[in-house]
Amino acid sequence: MPRAPIIRKSPADLRVPPNPPIGWQEARRALAGLPGGGVNIAYEAADRHAQGPRAGHVALRWLGAAGERREITYAELAALSSRWAQLFAARGVGKGDAVFVLCGRIPDLYGAVLGALKCGAAVSPLFSAFGPEPIATRVNLGRGKALVATASLYERKIAKVRGEMPTLAHVLLADSPEVRAELARLPATFEIVRTGPEDPSFIHFTSGTTGMPKGAVHVHGAVVAHYASAAVALDLHPEDVFWCTADPGWVTGTAYGIVAPLVHGVTSIVDEADFDAARWYRILQDEGVTVWYTAPTAVRMLMKAGADLARQYARPKLRFVASVGEPLNPEAVWWGLETLGLPIHDNWWQTETGAIMIANTAAMDIKPGSMGKPLPGVEAAIVRRTGGSVTLVERAGEEGELALRAGWPSMFRGYLGQEERYRKCFADGWYLTGDLARRDTDGYFWFVGRADDVIKSAGHLIGPFEVESALMEHPAVAEAGVIGKPDPVVGEVVKAFVSLKTGYAPDETLKKELLAHARKRLGAAVAPKEIEFAPALPRTRSGKIMRRLLKARELGLPEGDTSTLESPA
Repeated sequence: MPRAPIIRKSPADLRVPPNPPIGWQEARRALAGLPGGGVNIAYEAADRHAQGPRAGHVALRWLGAAGERREITYAELAALSSRWAQLFAARGVGKGDAVFVLCGRIPDLYGAVLGALKCGAAVSPLFSAFGPEPIATRVNLGRGKALVATASLYERKIAKVRGEMPTLAHVLLADSPEVRAELARLPATFEIVRTGPEDPSFIHFTSGTTGMPKGAVHVHGAVVAHYASAAVALDLHPEDVFWCTADPGWVTGTAYGIVAPLVHGVTSIVDEADFDAARWYRILQDEGVTVWYTAPTAVRMLMKAGADLARQYARPKLRFVASVGEPLNPEAVWWGLETLGLPIHDNWWQTETGAIMIANTAAMDIKPGSMGKPLPGVEAAIVRRTGGSVTLVERAGEEGELALRAGWPSMFRGYLGQEERYRKCFADGWYLTGDLARRDTDGYFWFVGRADDVIKSAGHLIGPFEVESALMEHPAVAEAGVIGKPDPVVGEVVKAFVSLKTGYAPDETLKKELLAHARKRLGAAVAPKEIEFAPALPRTRSGKIMRRLLKARELGLPEGDTSTLESPA
């Protein structure tokens, strides 16, 4: 039975009235600002709550991989981060310096990140899965002065490249007896270094398609966008139990795993363990999660695990589910409604935007496959580049490049050491995202593909996301990645790489069935001409299928920066 093109919402679908739309000025008024002037993210996230009625409210509920459990209140988080700030300050870390943090999801990661911000330093959390070379590359690009790590990660990841990081003056092992003893001796208060809205706060690295990763610089004033977007796009309320599954080594895990929930004063779940479908369902059930923010890859893995597993666990308090990382296929949105009892709300943003820009909010009707509508204060448009300028695409349904009017609070302020590359991201007052999209007559935006991913075949421009979504509608398909393969006649033909759900065999019969399904669903001009089965697809830890890597391997080309690759698929 065909599904409706839209999921309608009514007040009965909402367990609590959604937050009203708020703009940047309202968000600024909701925040405290540093006493005496200025703004500091750590103060907004911890100290202002510790000095008020939420001092005893649980900020972090940490779930250890081996079954440990620890609750940290806002007062305790303020004290922990102040001790880390004292530790950094004693080593001369301050404004103009960069601190890197290489830890698993442990409480001291959060203390160290906020402590470095209190010192006025810029912070860059790193994936604990990075190898030695990606770590050294990022520390050197950021001219890191201090690095926080656990002893095991230091031995495995840093020891062999320690001499290759000339600016790195201090390595602090968070779980060493020496650091634990020093932290215990230090005062639980710290006079936060005065920072302003344009002072650097975070350095987030995003993979380059060729060589070096790009280091996007963000500022303390971005906290305004973190607060506003969490209120509108994630509908956070004071008594929510919020779970962002992203690792802090990715921008979502920092912006919405650390900053946004803390500035709202809610309780955040921090799970140290890696993905396990049964564990995740148990967390949703046992921890009373109300708002859940995850990635398309995780959703697809839960889909692959089957509805029977989902039915073994209750989710009595879960009221809102959102996803980010790459566009959410329509099939996954419907799966959420049919299996979890809630549709999954897709949203869109980038490392460079610093915060959610476009979203399906709690009160909105959902068009499965759409990223939603711009948040208050965000002006989005579809444009075409013409030399150094842009022209607006006015007609609904026409594809072009997604652009944002520059100047929102969390906009990145530069790429480390790449000023010209930064300048090329802007034209005529617009930030050019590099994503192709379209806007429909109702104002919803639809992702087509990265500009360099779009396939040109016999005069057609084919977005890989559309083909992947159609393949995922087949009951055998868990994941799909689509590339353009050079062809002397039509320019490129569409080739799909498919990972199957449990219980399906990768044979010629199924391959023909999938090709026929795609032709029926998309038409012969758009459907893939080739399908290759794979046990899993290469993706980043943020959930993005690495189509460029699929293409490089298919054509025998250099793979470029693969430091964020989740698995060697």
